[in-house]
Amino acid sequence: MRNLTAPLAFAAAMLAAAPVHAKPADTATAKKILMDSVAIPTVEGRGKVPELAAYYASVLKAAGYSDVDIEITPIGETATFAATLRGTTKAKPILLLGHMDVVEADPKDWTRDPFVPVEENGYIFGRGSEDNKFDVAMMVATMAQLKKDGFKPKRSIILLLSGDEETSMTTTRALAAKYKDAEFALNGDGGGGLIGEDGKAKYYGLQAGEKTYADYVLEVTNPGGHSSRPGPVNAIVELSEALAKIGAYRFTPQQNELTKVGMPIVADQVGGDIGAALKAFAADPADAKAIATIRADPEYVGQIGTTCVPTLVKGGHAENALPQRATANINCRIFPGVGIEAVRAELEKVIGDPAVKVNTDPDATASDASPLRPDVVAAVTKTVHARFPGLPIIPSMSAGATDSLHFRAVGVPSYGVAGLFSKASDSFAHGLNERAPVAAIPGALAHWDSLLRDLSK
Repeated sequence: MRNLTAPLAFAAAMLAAAPVHAKPADTATAKKILMDSVAIPTVEGRGKVPELAAYYASVLKAAGYSDVDIEITPIGETATFAATLRGTTKAKPILLLGHMDVVEADPKDWTRDPFVPVEENGYIFGRGSEDNKFDVAMMVATMAQLKKDGFKPKRSIILLLSGDEETSMTTTRALAAKYKDAEFALNGDGGGGLIGEDGKAKYYGLQAGEKTYADYVLEVTNPGGHSSRPGPVNAIVELSEALAKIGAYRFTPQQNELTKVGMPIVADQVGGDIGAALKAFAADPADAKAIATIRADPEYVGQIGTTCVPTLVKGGHAENALPQRATANINCRIFPGVGIEAVRAELEKVIGDPAVKVNTDPDATASDASPLRPDVVAAVTKTVHARFPGLPIIPSMSAGATDSLHFRAVGVPSYGVAGLFSKASDSFAHGLNERAPVAAIPGALAHWDSLLRDLSK
């Protein structure tokens, strides 16, 4: 495990020498980009992602980007988007990551039409206003402003937007394969700041790792027959016994440099029994009392190891027939560094029944955590402290998955550095009445402007 004292000390030194930058992008312009983005329903099946990509291209071309600087690549009904602010050297480029697609939203369930953006009570309402069109809009606005300013980075800055992050990530894989030689990536769909319910900033999360998303299908088959003639085995019963074993099983707790460093900082913020448990686990990952306390808390259980839970069950084909087939989906969030096949083998061992087949989703991809680069830590520290002096910056690992997963898998260190600061109670990503605070826009623009100017020089 690498010592983090050096990167953090270097960050402090760089802060002291931070230069004064030009004015970030205009708030009104960025807000318009965000609202225009929300108005395009980029959900799976509607074929609207290319339309949004064309809109972003028009914004950047109006700022001075040429046709050769922008590439939109159709992939099925969706597309990828790439825009390059060319550097003055041949150094490896910096990537900016985000996604144009959003999850589906049913208008009859919402207070407002999810695809008609509305500014109300200090928020912009609409599907994707938070996930992920807020930071995408901030990145597009910043890229446009840098071009208008005549900014000449030493490293090229390439904005990459995927078109199906919320579903198959086919476009993400395509982008990762094409841009695998980059220096590192900054993802607007990870990390970010937390505002307390009292309106005061609590901390900023610098996401440098995320758990692997993998599905496994349990399958039991037998000849079946008439339900009046039950035999010694039943596919549904065998499957149920396997699910009970998985439900009761707990993987061995683990930690990495992100959780070891970040947990004590989080502990000081949350306090109470869970805070004490987080601090104890960071010091000793075998502390049984701390493990039990953390496992009982849904907010933190994903931070201490692999988790696997049944999410879908199917079985039988008729009410009066013995089931010929029964299946269940097991969704696992695998700790960075643990192999997908290693988890499959462990599930087989837990089940202990050769009649229950464990099949791995062939699209599952694993990636390890990214190292905490001193230059990234320094740049994030500088821009966050410019807004909130002395605010704790917590290296973090996400229990979910973003586009960063596939870039890390091909060797590109990736960091979630979203510019959005918001309250936990204001987060409705994937849910009803999704919204983003208008007041967060100026700070987010300053955040991206500072990061890009510092890290591309």
